Amino acid sequence: MSDLLIELFSEEIPARMQRKAAGDLRKAVTGALVDAGLTYEGAKEYWTPRRLALDIRGLTPRSADIREEKKGPRVGAPEQAVMGFLRSAGLDSLDQAQIVADPKKGEFYVAVIEKPGRDAREIVAEALPAIIRDFPWPKSMRWGEASREAGSLRWVRPLKSILCLYGSDTEEPEVIPFEAGGVASGNVTFGHRFLAPQAIEVKRFDDYVSRLEAAKVVLDAERRKSIIAADASNLAFAQGFELVEDEGLLEEVANLVEWPVVIMGSFEEDFLALPDEVTRLTIRENQKCFVLRNPGGGAEEAPGADAPRPRSGGEAARVSASKLTNRFMLISNIEPVDGGKEIARGNGKVVRARLSDAKFFWESDLQVAKSAGGFDKWIANLDSVTFHAKLGSQGERVKRIVALARELAPAVGADPEHAARAAYLAKADLQSAMVFEFPELQGRMGRLYAEAAGETPEVALAIEEHYSPLGPSDSVPTSPVSVAVALADKLDTLVGFWAIDEKPTGSKDPYALRRAALGVIRLILENRVRLDLISVINKQLALSDAATTQIAYAAKVAQGGDFVMSHGIVGDGLSRERDLLSFFHDRLKVFLRDSGARHDLIDAVITPESDDLLLIVTKVRALQKLVESEDGANLLAGYKRAANILAAEEKKGTSVADSVSPGLMEGPEEKALLAAVESAEATARTAVEAEDFEGAMAALAALRGPLDAFFDKVLVNAEDPAIRANRLALLARIRAATALVADFSKIAG
Repeated sequence: MSDLLIELFSEEIPARMQRKAAGDLRKAVTGALVDAGLTYEGAKEYWTPRRLALDIRGLTPRSADIREEKKGPRVGAPEQAVMGFLRSAGLDSLDQAQIVADPKKGEFYVAVIEKPGRDAREIVAEALPAIIRDFPWPKSMRWGEASREAGSLRWVRPLKSILCLYGSDTEEPEVIPFEAGGVASGNVTFGHRFLAPQAIEVKRFDDYVSRLEAAKVVLDAERRKSIIAADASNLAFAQGFELVEDEGLLEEVANLVEWPVVIMGSFEEDFLALPDEVTRLTIRENQKCFVLRNPGGGAEEAPGADAPRPRSGGEAARVSASKLTNRFMLISNIEPVDGGKEIARGNGKVVRARLSDAKFFWESDLQVAKSAGGFDKWIANLDSVTFHAKLGSQGERVKRIVALARELAPAVGADPEHAARAAYLAKADLQSAMVFEFPELQGRMGRLYAEAAGETPEVALAIEEHYSPLGPSDSVPTSPVSVAVALADKLDTLVGFWAIDEKPTGSKDPYALRRAALGVIRLILENRVRLDLISVINKQLALSDAATTQIAYAAKVAQGGDFVMSHGIVGDGLSRERDLLSFFHDRLKVFLRDSGARHDLIDAVITPESDDLLLIVTKVRALQKLVESEDGANLLAGYKRAANILAAEEKKGTSVADSVSPGLMEGPEEKALLAAVESAEATARTAVEAEDFEGAMAALAALRGPLDAFFDKVLVNAEDPAIRANRLALLARIRAATALVADFSKIAG
């Protein structure tokens, strides 16, 4: 077994591309090796701002010999078939083929194709040029004199060198020779651009890593992240501060440097009057620097790259009493001779300029928010902002959300006027200067401006929280006003796009409607909201239809054409409200399966008309508790037996009595089962009406004993037709009783 070391060294690789590019290199190389018949024990990719590297261990030195038989046409087949066989098998004539006799099919030609194994070095030398040439960069370039020629190599930035070494631990590694885009492979790489730019000869991976380290290059990105996190935390602690952790920023800066050096900078304390989020985002986005806070401070963690907008489920979202400090932490790619003073000064100068801009935006926005009718001016401007060409402006959408939030308020225990006020103000900050500069802060800034303007705490909180939950890991609002506005916002989005038939298709969901539906589901379930979804959808469809009709009418009038508008049917003939409800059902099924519910139990409970999502979940959980019990499992087995007998007899046209007649019962088991069914039916029906589904399930579980005894002692298909019809009617009563809570026929087991 041997090891293979590959490095592709270039002028620069953008930070956002490095991790994926290294993974793409690993998949492409290992895929090519496996396709060629080689195996390996392990492969790991590495990357820095200038290089992609791949370490493959335990590579087989040679691919296996291959012998295969290719069956051809029968002897005496037409010449055209024979010639096609020779071409596909790579034979020159039939003399190179064998004739094999088959007792049933006669004689036919067989080509025996033998392919000797190939040396791993040959396979690598053949595969890598094609991998480099076809590498899937999102953006690439050509350079130098060769760029004038068609088909010249494209790379993310000019490719400088290729390192390709092969060999075992017990032998001297050798260079696998090949060329890509005029760059020949070798055993040379280069150190840090400024600190150690000289060429470095390497032998194997361990030697490669140590020589790079000596040349001021930390190859492993995860190790660079660890160095940055530890050094930044230690430096902050030494100065009496705490680092505000930011995983997204840590990933980014680790991909900007090969030799991380942590330096502390500062800015004027006057800027600490800005909200923490503004300070963090300004320093993060413009300078890629970390912020610091006082020890034990309650400031929120900085937003990561995947969730930039800070959110919370309640009062924790308020600005912490312990503000950030006027220090920041920057990551340099060099070791400055002055200890970083000049770098810190330069970065501090830029930070101060950016914070000055942010302060201007903040103070200007506050002045508007506090002025008489300030919010109204922002909201009026939303009329000129298009939400969607077919759904009108953001201003029109706000009116729909206000109406829906007011209607939903009683269902969630919110004050209707507070809900309407919060919905009215929810999108106002989209017109603020600060949100224009930092869209990630929408909602959060709206809350701060509302608090400054004297809005009630519930209204201000709802302005921030109405976007939540943004994803499966985001917290769900619990304040009633927040819940009302969050539901209204998401439901209006869903209904609006269903109204114009812009639904998700396959993997495409440009308007994040699946996320919006999941948000509605989580808001309803986690706050235990009882909502008649069909009624809400229908009312909101009427508002959306009015908007789309007005827009379409105006467009037709402008074009001088006749106006015709129709609504009502989408998809497979479903009404729009039923189609959207079905979409909610699909999302709910995914949510419940992810939380551990059985898919068959979900199907047993959901019907096309089920529009109370909380009720569905309550039923599913009660049903799961039933079937996981011994009585429930046995009841299910008895039900299946009864249902199968009924189905078979109904298929044959056997008569089933309309009702059960006690006078036709012959044994005590029949009478006991009838009494148990009547009792279970009555108890289950009362429990279902009271929405006590566990009680209903328990009542049905009581059928287990009498049903077992019935099947043990009673012959259902009696010779007397009247007795048989009566016993089948009894089984039909059992089927009907279970249908009070779920469709047991859909339950597996």
